Amino acid sequence: MLLRDLLAEALPNVLAASPTKADIVPDIHPRKEGAAPPNMLATDDAVIHAEALLEVAGYLRNKLGYSLLTNLSATDYIKDQIIEVVYHFVHLDGGAPVTLKVRTPRENPRLPSLTPEWPGASFQEREAFDLYGVVFEGHPDLRRIFMWDEFEGFPMRKDFPKQGDKYFSDDTTD
Repeated sequence: MLLRDLLAEALPNVLAASPTKADIVPDIHPRKEGAAPPNMLATDDAVIHAEALLEVAGYLRNKLGYSLLTNLSATDYIKDQIIEVVYHFVHLDGGAPVTLKVRTPRENPRLPSLTPEWPGASFQEREAFDLYGVVFEGHPDLRRIFMWDEFEGFPMRKDFPKQGDKYFSDDTTD
């Protein structure tokens, strides 16, 4: 049984609407000019509402035994105006890992922090904050971790300037 099916049964109303891969008709022909791009948001993973993150993560740990958060990462879907944060949980007694996805608006990306319950999430939440601008509410020390404090912007966002750098001079005579 897929995690999204378990969640639909155990925790009604936590799942967000999201197309599954089965909803997408495979394109068996080479990409044609003017053809619609693939739906990058289609997934078979559980996509949950941001406000349900703490409840779902607690359910994974307390009821299903997934006590280790191994990874969290972010992806910028600029055309859809969302940032997706992906969480990977592992059951220490074995079994397949599970993946949770949470989508938040690009203009004000905010999610509850898992750091108070999973201290190992601290570094990774700070990374997503520093590089994508996702604010993790309730994080005990949310500040930049890779970029310096005066740095402006979020360098992993797709609209971040790729050429030129206001922090370095064009003067190469040094």
